Amino acid sequence: MRHSFLAVTAAALALSGCVAAVPVAPTPVPTAPIVVAPPAPSVASGSRAAATRVVNIEMAKRLPGRNVAPYTSCVLDNATDAEIADLSTLSGQASAADAVANIVRRSGTTACIGRVAVA
Repeated sequence: MRHSFLAVTAAALALSGCVAAVPVAPTPVPTAPIVVAPPAPSVASGSRAAATRVVNIEMAKRLPGRNVAPYTSCVLDNATDAEIADLSTLSGQASAADAVANIVRRSGTTACIGRVAVA
């Protein structure tokens, strides 16, 4: 019995040495660098500034004596880039009122104006 115990122990020790894992460093996988670019400005600042002036004038006609800046922000925030570019060219033109009115009719714009009005 003693002999078989020693034989089994020796065999176990021998096997444990054979199956011991040899640490192997993983091979690094090359990856492309991650490039984060700043977001492109949606509308040129000059166009937005000119559109702001146009919308301020139109809003002041409808809300005399009020600070129209928050209302103007609602309009411009709900306008497309093309509409802002268009508004920027409408200073002093009758069509500016229609362009602003089209944006004001949108549900997002009216909801924003409603929030601004109660603030």
